[in-house]
Amino acid sequence: MENEKEVNQEKELVAGEEGSGSAFTGAEAKSSDKEASIEVDTTIESEEHVLPDYSQLSKRELVEVVKELARSDDFKKSDAVLKEIKPLVDEIRTQERSGALIKFKNEGGGEDDFEYRLDESDHAFEASLKLIRDKRNQFYKNQEERKNDNLRKKNEILEQLRVLIDGEDNPNSFQVFKDLQLQWKQVGPVPISNIKTLWANYNALIDRFYDHRSIYFELKELDRKRNLEAKIEICAKAERLAEVALIKDAVRDLNELHNEFKHVGPVPKEDQENVWQRFKKASDNVYEKRDAFVAGLQVELLKNMEVKAQLLTEIDSFGSYATDRIKEWNQKTQQILELQKKWDAVGAVPRAKAKDLNKKFWSSFKAFFHNKGIFFKKLDEERSINLKAKQDLVKRALELKVSEDWSKTSQEMIELQKKWKEVGPVPEKQREKIYKEFKEACDFFFEQRRGTQEKADLEQDENLKKKESVIDLMMQAVRGGTGTREALQELQAQFNSIGFVPKNAMASMRSRFNDAVSKYIASIGGINTEEKERMSLESELSSLRNDPQAERKIYQKEQTLRKQIMKAENDLAVLRNNLEFFGRSKNAEKLKEEFNGKIEEANGHLTELKKQLKLLKTV
Repeated sequence: MENEKEVNQEKELVAGEEGSGSAFTGAEAKSSDKEASIEVDTTIESEEHVLPDYSQLSKRELVEVVKELARSDDFKKSDAVLKEIKPLVDEIRTQERSGALIKFKNEGGGEDDFEYRLDESDHAFEASLKLIRDKRNQFYKNQEERKNDNLRKKNEILEQLRVLIDGEDNPNSFQVFKDLQLQWKQVGPVPISNIKTLWANYNALIDRFYDHRSIYFELKELDRKRNLEAKIEICAKAERLAEVALIKDAVRDLNELHNEFKHVGPVPKEDQENVWQRFKKASDNVYEKRDAFVAGLQVELLKNMEVKAQLLTEIDSFGSYATDRIKEWNQKTQQILELQKKWDAVGAVPRAKAKDLNKKFWSSFKAFFHNKGIFFKKLDEERSINLKAKQDLVKRALELKVSEDWSKTSQEMIELQKKWKEVGPVPEKQREKIYKEFKEACDFFFEQRRGTQEKADLEQDENLKKKESVIDLMMQAVRGGTGTREALQELQAQFNSIGFVPKNAMASMRSRFNDAVSKYIASIGGINTEEKERMSLESELSSLRNDPQAERKIYQKEQTLRKQIMKAENDLAVLRNNLEFFGRSKNAEKLKEEFNGKIEEANGHLTELKKQLKLLKTV
């Protein structure tokens, strides 16, 4: 009878500590709820930590981040980071495809023939993305498989308990029972849909064990004492948690101790309340420390929220910022990056406000860089057009660089240089290369021209000396009175055969030569004035033949001669009329003689002019 009473007491203890899926009384359950609450709170606070801003990274840098994620097993973090990075990579790909299409069209391709190929970074990104997904799927698959395996193990333990309960009682039954309880505790989690049924079956079998077995009192008492020692040790561990510096670590360890306390078997009834109160007090100390930490954390979170609200006010105008100046965009970019540093430096805010604050800040942040991207995309398009224009100028400069038509080509080269300055900037990576090509083409031409000019200058200096030598020979003949018509023609031909002289000496050289010719003709003896004039004209016409502007000067000379002939003819007609008029006067003979002399002289002058005109037409 006494043994039966003890068995009933033991059954009640086990049912109270392990029945209905919980190992605690009402007070213990309340503490357990508090424990779960703080554990969830601290976990969520850490999970909502703001991710870095990836919008300024290049595609290659973004791919490196994803490669690093592929080596991690933190799938929650991977999902959050990929949610930020994938749209950025997709946007960069879209921009690259558009740029490639524009280039393809500029090179003469049709849009229907265009095919965009992914580069090495794109393939690395897709491979890393697939690896992350495969690892995540495999992880959750393994997790489900472990849970199903744990379910199988726990069902096997339940079956062993049934066999034990339905079998014959023996001295080892209680030890086998305790071993099965230990195995049950050591088995990991099972699918959530099976938890309730498993615990119900487990507790029912525990009840059956104590209802249908006669346990040796001494063995039970010894087991309870061992359980008491285990729970006292758990209490000591819980008491030491009050000294742990990091409250998060203390709460985590306390959760583990609660789970361990729950799975320890029953203790002597007289010690049950004392050991629970001790464990509860140690738990409450940790909770009080946790509550104080949370209260201080809330104050800090509110202060951080005020700081972030002010930063939101500052960044709000950036979302609609626009300008057509690169320098102003760069200045504004530095300002918004400074705001980002300040934002990242601010600590956490209340969880209920964190999402909304972050959304507003990063919306303005991304809007700014989106607008900036549009501006620079348009700028890139304009620079691509400028690049095409400058490539055409380079092509023309390369064609002209070998020309030896120095005058005409120099003018065109100068025009090309003016057009080059008028064309706007080209893409940065092409700027130095295309400028170098254009400059080298221009420099080559002007260096060639300079070399030719220097050579021409030397030749012209030599020609100047030769022409001065001819003039010296003419002046020696003048001084010696040895000049002849034939020698003049020879010296004149020699002078005209000599090439150009320096430009600054051309006028003086022509003047000196004409003066020398005049003196040479004047010094020739044995010829009359009319012949000398003819020689002067021939000399003048000979010089005109070699003049670059000969056609214009000959025409002017012809017009002058025609005017002189016309005037001479008019003068001759007037003289003849006057002769007839004076013929009736009493001094007619004397006047006739005088006018006949003038008429003869005018006739000779007219004849000479006509000869000169006839000679001019032979040029």
